[in-house]
Amino acid sequence: MASLTPTVPVHEPRLGRGGDVPRPPFAGGDDDGRDGSSPDYGARLRRVRLGLIIGLVSVTMIFVSLTSAYIVRRGMPSLDDRTSTYVHDWIQVNLPVGLLLVNTLLLLVSSITMELARRQVTRHAALAPVKSIPGVSIGNERSFPWLGATVLLGLGFLAGQLMVWSDLSDRGFYLATNASSAFVRLLTATHAVHLSGGMIALLYAAVTSFLRKPVEARRIVVDATAWYWHFMTLLWIYIFALLQFAR
Repeated sequence: MASLTPTVPVHEPRLGRGGDVPRPPFAGGDDDGRDGSSPDYGARLRRVRLGLIIGLVSVTMIFVSLTSAYIVRRGMPSLDDRTSTYVHDWIQVNLPVGLLLVNTLLLLVSSITMELARRQVTRHAALAPVKSIPGVSIGNERSFPWLGATVLLGLGFLAGQLMVWSDLSDRGFYLATNASSAFVRLLTATHAVHLSGGMIALLYAAVTSFLRKPVEARRIVVDATAWYWHFMTLLWIYIFALLQFAR
């Protein structure tokens, strides 16, 4: 004869506030720290560097296109309306080489100071966790304003480029004078515009330092600006060599 066994209800443990089972803590989250965790500045720096590479590829393509047009137009004859014949109308532009060499030197020195600024903020970011430990002191480290020196040198370069354009105008080489003088102004002005973008980034980095932003955040700005500045320096050396030896 079968017997029935009474069922015993099993109650789940009701823990935590409100009787709910507490969830395990969630580690991680996004790298901006919006979930309450600390921001992942390493991931943010990698993203900024990737975006910088994409931007530099676009800038490179612009100057590759300008170089191709410069070389093609230099060897291409044009039709003379008076004689109805093709003539070679490319005029050699005598550049103020001495002034351009001074500008190049200023930009090279500014690239050095920009690299020193990048290494300085990287060192500060690496020592920041140690400084936050109570009772631990690493001494007072002197910091040189490398960013300010880079800004001054960059402004000096841009002022020198204005002097170059003024010298060309005094000798009759305007934008509409000839295709050769137009290309000289176009190449140098396009580089100056892109360099001005780096100047804006430098000023932003200085503002973040003045506002006492986290050193890791300042490192991201300075690091990206430094690599961009080095690229602008190499690009200018290329443009100078192109205009000097392919006239």
